[in-house]
Amino acid sequence: MNRMLEKNKRSAVAFYDLMFNQNKPQEAIEEYAGEEYIQHNPHVEDGKEGFVSYFLRMQQEYPDKRVRFKRVIAEGNLVVLHCHQIWPGDQEYAGIDIFRFDDFGKIVEHWDVLQAIPDQSKHSNSML
Repeated sequence: MNRMLEKNKRSAVAFYDLMFNQNKPQEAIEEYAGEEYIQHNPHVEDGKEGFVSYFLRMQQEYPDKRVRFKRVIAEGNLVVLHCHQIWPGDQEYAGIDIFRFDDFGKIVEHWDVLQAIPDQSKHSNSML
């Protein structure tokens, strides 16, 4: 596989782990984000400062939150993470995060979708 795709996959996982599991959003942005950071999540302000502010607040409210990576897919300048998010005292979620990388291997754009994992399902297939 293309070395840049593999590098971007590793960077996306490291970025997400650093900001979510290790509660270090400032370090994550400094290490892995490009000159701009375009945000599409309606709950997070656009830009690097909005990202850091949101995850500092999440660190305060949910210090033991965790994410587990289930799948990592890359194509072109995009990396998709299929994740299991665990928010103590709240619901667990299945999430898809999409990151766009610039030509320097830095994250410059983010989209996500999140779905609560229900207690019951009409089938025995996992969402993850």
